[in-house]
Amino acid sequence: MSRQSFVVAAVLLGGLACNGSGSRGSGGATTTGSQSVATTTASANGATGAAASTTGTMGAATSTSGTGGASGSSYMTAFPLTENPISEGGHWINGGTKGLDWHDVSTTPGLAIGHQSGSSYTDGTALLTGTWGPDQTAEAVVHTVNQKDSCYQEVELRLRSAILAHSCTGYEVSFKASKTSSAYLIIVRWNGALGDFSYLSQYMGAQYGVSEGDVVKATITGNVIKAYLNGAEVGSATDSTFTTGNPGMGFNLETGDASCIGTNGDYGFTSYTATSN
Repeated sequence: MSRQSFVVAAVLLGGLACNGSGSRGSGGATTTGSQSVATTTASANGATGAAASTTGTMGAATSTSGTGGASGSSYMTAFPLTENPISEGGHWINGGTKGLDWHDVSTTPGLAIGHQSGSSYTDGTALLTGTWGPDQTAEAVVHTVNQKDSCYQEVELRLRSAILAHSCTGYEVSFKASKTSSAYLIIVRWNGALGDFSYLSQYMGAQYGVSEGDVVKATITGNVIKAYLNGAEVGSATDSTFTTGNPGMGFNLETGDASCIGTNGDYGFTSYTATSN
C-alpha cells in the first residue's frame, strides 16, 4: 500500500530523527482460512494432493502446510507455476479476486509479482489459506531491476492478515526497492477499509532498501514485530490489535509518474517461506 508522502518521525534503530518523502505499500491483507491442509507438493504443472508428491519439469516448489493446528504450520514455494492469480492448488487467496478493492498477485516460473495499477493503497496482495498459529515468520528472496524512486516499488511481507470483500486487516512489513537515500522500511497495521492504515514504525535511508537477491524477513511474536534484511534485524514495532490471521505477501506500485505504469514485472519475489507456532 503506497504512501505517496510521509514524515519519518524517528529512525528508531539509531535514534536519529529525520524527515523524508516516500510511498508505502499496501497493508497487506491476507485471508484466514479454517481448513486443515495436509503436506502437499506442487509440481510445475500445478498438480497438488494431500500427503502426495509429484515432480514436474520445474519441480522447484514444495509447499507444506501443517494439519490446521495452532502450531507447526509452514509453507514454502519457489513459484514453479504460471498462474494469474496465484493459487498453487488453493493455498493462496488474492486481493482482487477476494478483497475486490486491491489487486492480485501472479506467477511465472521462479517469480511472483503484483498487479497494482491506478489508485494508491490497492497493492497486489496474496495471503496463504489454512489455519496458522499467532507467532509467525515470513521470508522471501527479492527480485528487482530498473529501480526508480518515483515508482515506489515495494516488496511486502504480511503477518496475521485477513482479507474479505472490501476489508484487509493485519500487519505489513514493507521494503522499498531502492538503494538510494530515498529507500525506506515501514511497518504498518492495516485496519480494514481501503486506505485505512496506521504506521507503527518508519525508517529511511539506503540501508533499508533492497536490491536483487536480498533476503527479507518479518516475524511477529506476541505483540512484537521485527524486520530483517539479509539476516540482520533492521526494524521493530509493537502492536496488540490483531492476535490471529495468516501470513502472505504484497507489492506496491505508484503510477503518478507515467513512466512507472506497467513496471510491475521489474520487482517481486523469487521464493517465499512462511512458518508459525
